[in-house]
Amino acid sequence: MIALGNPGRSLRLRLLAGTLVWIVATIAIAGWSLSGLFQQHVAHQLRAGLELHLGQLTANLAIDAQEQATLTALLSDPRLSRPYSGLYWQIDGLSEGGAVERRGILRSRSLWDTLLEVPDDAPADGEIHEHRVIGPDGTPLEAIERLVYPAELPERGLRLIVAADARLFSEPVEQFNGLLAGSLGLLGLGLIIAAIVQVVIGLRPLGHLRRALMRLREGSAQRIEGRFPQEVQPLVDDFNAVLANNARIVSHARTQAGNLAHAVKTPLTILANAAARPDPALPQLVTEQVAMARRQVDHHLARSRAAAAVTMPGVQSRVRPQLDSLLRVMERLYRDKPVSVIIDEGNSDPLFRGDQQDLQEMLGNLLENGWKWTTSRLKITVRRANDLLAIVVDDDGPGLAPEQREAVLARGVRADEQVPGTGLGLAIVNDLAQLYGGSIALEPSPLGGLRVTLVLPAVTAPR
Repeated sequence: MIALGNPGRSLRLRLLAGTLVWIVATIAIAGWSLSGLFQQHVAHQLRAGLELHLGQLTANLAIDAQEQATLTALLSDPRLSRPYSGLYWQIDGLSEGGAVERRGILRSRSLWDTLLEVPDDAPADGEIHEHRVIGPDGTPLEAIERLVYPAELPERGLRLIVAADARLFSEPVEQFNGLLAGSLGLLGLGLIIAAIVQVVIGLRPLGHLRRALMRLREGSAQRIEGRFPQEVQPLVDDFNAVLANNARIVSHARTQAGNLAHAVKTPLTILANAAARPDPALPQLVTEQVAMARRQVDHHLARSRAAAAVTMPGVQSRVRPQLDSLLRVMERLYRDKPVSVIIDEGNSDPLFRGDQQDLQEMLGNLLENGWKWTTSRLKITVRRANDLLAIVVDDDGPGLAPEQREAVLARGVRADEQVPGTGLGLAIVNDLAQLYGGSIALEPSPLGGLRVTLVLPAVTAPR
């Protein structure tokens, strides 16, 4: 049994309806065309037979010594000798004016004691006219006539008539139409059954897909398993990719929640212990620990936001406006430390393929790190190559030893404990860059300090 569901939204019903309409229309047109062609064929055959008998009748016509029409030989068709057989001939005599003067001066034995009443329309000599007349027993006849003027009677012509029962045309056509209707009916039924089987078999993979989705919803499967037709397989692969991405997001969210809980647990424990006993340094301790907890929360929120932004299509941010805004902030924060900043971005106007807040977070940490350690000069270089964006920050500070460069990218590791901070700046940049498929590298700077190179995905063509 074929379940159609809502007929207006059923793909199976639409395919069946379209196929059935096309089959019925095609068979109807084919039946009408074949029937018309057969009618033309039968009519042509009947006319050809009548013209053949009329030609024999004309060829065998003779005028005897008494100027009477006669036949030199009887026509060959035996039906002309059998009364009321359905095939007849007749010769009428014409007056000098061309009107019918005597009907049936000669006629076939099949007419017996009747005459053919053919309308007098005076065709030209040798021309053939066609008529529908009433024959013996009131049967309709198809008749043709021709006027001839023998050399022996140049002024008085003869009208030659050959007629056949109209049923010789209608009965074969009716029989053929019946056989044609039955044959086309069987053909149509076979095509309809084939269409139903084709639709059922063709849409069977969608049933498998629906059952796979049901297992997925019930929790008995983690992805859609099985091979599907090549028209459906890309959809299944994309859906599995979405499921895998959602699983990664959920796993990442759980990890982030655990990391955040672990990171905040230490400041809360310190605050709880300090609150349990009088301590004059409690306000300062609270301030430090709250600041640390806030940085941890901001760090994990930034990672969560970036993980969501990575999967969003069409997100892009301009680098230079964010850079200019952050430089103004740095100048106000470190107004007691004058720094000469050089920006080199060539002739391009690069676009970061990601969220604006994430770009601000990464650039802000890079600039803060550079401003914190530089002596007086800071150089920022922005370059785009194909689909990658490179942001390089050089300072003329003390730099880092090779063994320290990898360590400072870990959360909570600081290059110098005497400098205020939580050790999360470059770690945040590293985490966010990796979420976007980018990277961060620490190298010696030509200015004498540290070079930080941040590589991120870029928009290849500005829109």
